[in-house]
Amino acid sequence: MQFLSDNSDLLWSAFLTTLSLAVTSGLCALVLGTVLVGMRVSPVPPLRGLATFYVEVFRNTPLTVVFFFLFFGLVYVDLQFPTRFVTAVAALSLYTAAFVCEALRSGINAVPPGQAEAARALGLDFGQSLRTIVLPQAFRTVVPPLGNVWIALAKNTSIAAGFAVTDLTAALQRLANVNADQLLAVFAAVVLGYLAITLPSAWLIRLIENRVAIVR
Repeated sequence: MQFLSDNSDLLWSAFLTTLSLAVTSGLCALVLGTVLVGMRVSPVPPLRGLATFYVEVFRNTPLTVVFFFLFFGLVYVDLQFPTRFVTAVAALSLYTAAFVCEALRSGINAVPPGQAEAARALGLDFGQSLRTIVLPQAFRTVVPPLGNVWIALAKNTSIAAGFAVTDLTAALQRLANVNADQLLAVFAAVVLGYLAITLPSAWLIRLIENRVAIVR
């Protein structure tokens, strides 16, 4: 315990970095995934094709490869993010958005076709129908899948440690290398840090799901 107390500043900073990575990337992925799903169900073929290409590429590419490309590949085309943290957020967001898109698409498919037909009968165009009728119902349907995507994202932030971002996994590596005899203590502290993110998230997801079920 004395060892953990002596390194509490590093562990706390690493926890906040991990939490910030997860929250920021999650919000960006939600926005991008929503745009992508709108493109995937669009009546415009080029938009559908572009969104499908994006989803298939990122769903079938390892996240580590996405990190590697953004950290080391973009420099060859004179592009670079301002900080390592921002680069990590971009990698996590681009990757996770593909899964958000597919979760939302399953929710849209669960909305009865008559809903969209009724919207068209009222004079709403595709965009208005999607925003006001279809997507709100789709979001309520896919709360559990989106929650699973969020929890997976929180754990995926650990890959950033391999690219010089000081998150919980990076703190584990640093402290374990310097104090190998304290490995179990550091491991326990890092695991608790991840659980402090994922367990409350799971509870909140269940709460939202129950509230939405009552509303529906």
